Amino acid sequence: MFLTYISIIASRIRKSGRLLAGCHYVIAAVLCISSCGTMAKFAPLPEYAEPNIAYEPHGTLESVVVPTSVPGPSERRMFVYLPKSYYHNPEKRYPVLYLLHGASGTELSWIRQGNILQNIDRLTEDGDMEETILVLPNTNQYNDDKDYGHGRRKNMVEGFGDLDGVVETGFVRDVVMSVDSLYRTIPEKNSRALAGLSFGALQTIHISANHPDMFGYLGMFSPVAESFVKIGPYAKFYARLKKKLAVQFADPPRLYWLMTGNIDIFFPRLESYMSYLNRKGYVYESYITSGGHNWHNWELFSIMFLRSLWQ
Repeated sequence: MFLTYISIIASRIRKSGRLLAGCHYVIAAVLCISSCGTMAKFAPLPEYAEPNIAYEPHGTLESVVVPTSVPGPSERRMFVYLPKSYYHNPEKRYPVLYLLHGASGTELSWIRQGNILQNIDRLTEDGDMEETILVLPNTNQYNDDKDYGHGRRKNMVEGFGDLDGVVETGFVRDVVMSVDSLYRTIPEKNSRALAGLSFGALQTIHISANHPDMFGYLGMFSPVAESFVKIGPYAKFYARLKKKLAVQFADPPRLYWLMTGNIDIFFPRLESYMSYLNRKGYVYESYITSGGHNWHNWELFSIMFLRSLWQ
């Protein structure tokens, strides 16, 4: 019997705009989805994982923990931001954006540094984007307090430049399928978007190339756009990218957007990648602005990408 265990921690929001700590108004449930029914228990949100932002989101921010199907951590954390109407309109289904952090980040990065909740709220209320479920997964190899500056960080790279492919291999099964099971999503290619910054952009390139039928909108913000040293049994995830791109662009995504700054440290590598796409005649969008590898640009790119979703 196949069982999926999912832990949901839904943080209620105080009028002051500060997300409350786990000991106050945090609801946690571990669900067993199977033919035998559903079980639930309660657990606190770890203190180091609290967003603690001075902003009152208009929607509902929930912390979700799902089991992993690959070696490493037994669980993977993510934040899920639900539109304001989600719990008031139980018949409605929503498109989903999966937004990835970089090599030095966590699932908190886009909230704390990228102002993603504020920007989604503003664009939605201004009518510049459709109501969308936002998923912010932790794509570090190990999901514990070491991810938050309390010790050695082990990201999806073991030493900058070595890619083991573990997180990326399990991404669709562990993250996407869990979100589709838990929430009222529209489980279709053209209602899913995947984007990321820096190493998250590299992950976006490879995850989408390995799953060409899963994501219709792709945003790569300051991507590394280059294969580094591949290690371990899951490193094959990165292999044969050119063959995978040929399959992906045979039925291309609606949007494949490469964005960077003109003095970004990875700009020359991105130029090489775009040259290859041009030679093959693959259709993509590019946007080059001033500046480097920083949050000023990544927030700008994310706003532009949000405005272009579901067109």
